[in-house]
Amino acid sequence: MDMNFSDAYVAYRKQLQEFLKGWPLTGDEAKLPKEEQERIFRERGIEAGYVYFEIPKEYGGAGQEPDVLKGAIIAEEYARTGAPGNGIDQGPGLLAPTLLEFGSEEQKRKFVPPTLRREVRWCQGYSEPGAGSDLASLQCAAVLDGDEWVINGQKIWTSNAMEADYLFGLFRTEPDSPRHGGISYLLVNLDQPGIEVRPLKQMTGGLDFNEVFFTDARTPADHIVGQRGEGWAVSRATLKHERNLIGNPNMMREHFDAAVELARNTLRDGRPSIEDPIIRNRLAEIEGFVRTAEMSNLRQMTAAIRGEEMKVVLPMMMNKLYSTDAMQMITSLAYDLLGADGMLAPREEDFASYARTHTPSGYVEQYIFSHGPAIAGGATNIQLNIIGERGLGLPRDLRSSAK
Repeated sequence: MDMNFSDAYVAYRKQLQEFLKGWPLTGDEAKLPKEEQERIFRERGIEAGYVYFEIPKEYGGAGQEPDVLKGAIIAEEYARTGAPGNGIDQGPGLLAPTLLEFGSEEQKRKFVPPTLRREVRWCQGYSEPGAGSDLASLQCAAVLDGDEWVINGQKIWTSNAMEADYLFGLFRTEPDSPRHGGISYLLVNLDQPGIEVRPLKQMTGGLDFNEVFFTDARTPADHIVGQRGEGWAVSRATLKHERNLIGNPNMMREHFDAAVELARNTLRDGRPSIEDPIIRNRLAEIEGFVRTAEMSNLRQMTAAIRGEEMKVVLPMMMNKLYSTDAMQMITSLAYDLLGADGMLAPREEDFASYARTHTPSGYVEQYIFSHGPAIAGGATNIQLNIIGERGLGLPRDLRSSAK
């Protein structure tokens, strides 16, 4: 197996590295608010052809030809430098690619550009109090009334709903249809009467999740993505993007490298923790998981280049499950290395960075937060069923008949 890039791609990487030397910003631009600095550099990345590089220009992207290897290089270098690139939050990371695949032309032009610019912020409305892992049993209803959908019901575990402008989600529009067939994918403006958002305080102290209550809330009839009653298929595309984000090996590598550095800089019995044989064994075991994820990612990338994605269906199914397990191992080790600092409560900046600050309180946040992704994007037990049944061909579990 040749793990080297061709001369053309090596030159492309060097060109990108030169561009990324512009981050962090300097001079007067460095005095601007952080969000404004990120906006400026992200726009420069679009103009240079690196950020949202395959999204057509008319929808706010760089408009470059699809290239799997260039995409991998961009992801690696942006992760290495921490520069603001493709957004991984719910609007740019989940909704925009879903609209590009299933949305109408009007929806693409109206929503994708401001979403990529972060002028419109989104949250995802899937789970309900009685419909989590069994999402097809959702009951939040949307009834067509003239040229509007009227929505009643509740969503829960809705990330960032307090800050969002819009919600994309699943609603039951055909109450007499079979479970999966009666669901539609709607876009809903949250700034209206009839919608109440209540935050849910997490064990970390943060307020990332919310309940959303709909009481005769409304959204235009044309704010449906895909066909009426076929929202389940659309949601599978969104879920695919969510699982790929969670299973990102670059983020896993970032956290592992930080844990190694933490082991170098903390003490056990008066010596650097990394010299302790138990810690070294744990690091070696975890690095095996990290390297396996990286190799699997390269295998999937190769299959995509060759148009042979069907050969790597099973590894693709395992991305999210494997990543969440490995991240729990990494954050558990980091937490153990903290000693008494493990009693510190996470700070506001730890919440804001989505558990990516490498400070004592940041590691506490990472450890607690790491248990959440095992549920988000499809709970681990559901993932295991999917892998066993669809990937390995094992017999299906006994299920009650659909009502």
